[in-house]
Amino acid sequence: MRDNVIKKKALAGEPVFGTFGWEFLVPGLPQIVKSSGADFLLIDMEHSGVSYETLKTQIALCRGLDLVPMCRIPTNQYHYISRALDLGALGIMAPMVGSAEEAEFIVSCTRYPPKGRRGAAFGFASDDYLGGNVSEKIEIANERTLVMALIETENGIKNINEIAAVPGIDVLWLGHFDLTNFLGIPGEFTHPRYLDAIERIRDAARRHGKVLACMSANDEWSREYWLKDFRLFAVGVDSMLLQSALKAGIDALKDLSDK
Repeated sequence: MRDNVIKKKALAGEPVFGTFGWEFLVPGLPQIVKSSGADFLLIDMEHSGVSYETLKTQIALCRGLDLVPMCRIPTNQYHYISRALDLGALGIMAPMVGSAEEAEFIVSCTRYPPKGRRGAAFGFASDDYLGGNVSEKIEIANERTLVMALIETENGIKNINEIAAVPGIDVLWLGHFDLTNFLGIPGEFTHPRYLDAIERIRDAARRHGKVLACMSANDEWSREYWLKDFRLFAVGVDSMLLQSALKAGIDALKDLSDK
């Protein structure tokens, strides 16, 4: 069974970088992401409309690349969590986590009994189609799965200390856009209420030994949040990265043609 190297790195305080797979989930994407220096590919199922068949293919393509496949599930229900793990995801991003009880349920869905409620399916994608000792597989799977709680609602901020205290929650991921929406300040990332919310997340992460994570919109954003102790970054989204690079190239050519 594959190891989850980024979980070890992140929990040791080392920086971890990757990106979102959203629109262009083609056969070459994992290799392109890995060749760019990334540690992980985070495949979105909440907003993108990605199917489980596509998720399974992308996870399979990560094998042998030393690239960790992870999944943002559509909603925090057992069948979404367990199915993504059964297909081989090594990490789960759970959206809109708002309470300790919800966080505990999410963790329980990622753990086999007696530590949780995950159903047994051995000899398939999750353990690389290998045989072996089932007890050892259970121990490895429970240990390697990275659980990331998206903090992006008023309840998430209100209950952040209780959420962060839940064993098995490894990462507090700032959902910056949704958070400003729920705070009634859409897109206002310098608003005092938003900045105060970040400080509350930071304090909870520091108090309970959790990793801070976010999506990086640009270089300036990366520097700002690095100084706020964030160490796990998803550098943009595939479609936005392509659009940004293409626009920059076309704008440069337009400047030449206007001279």
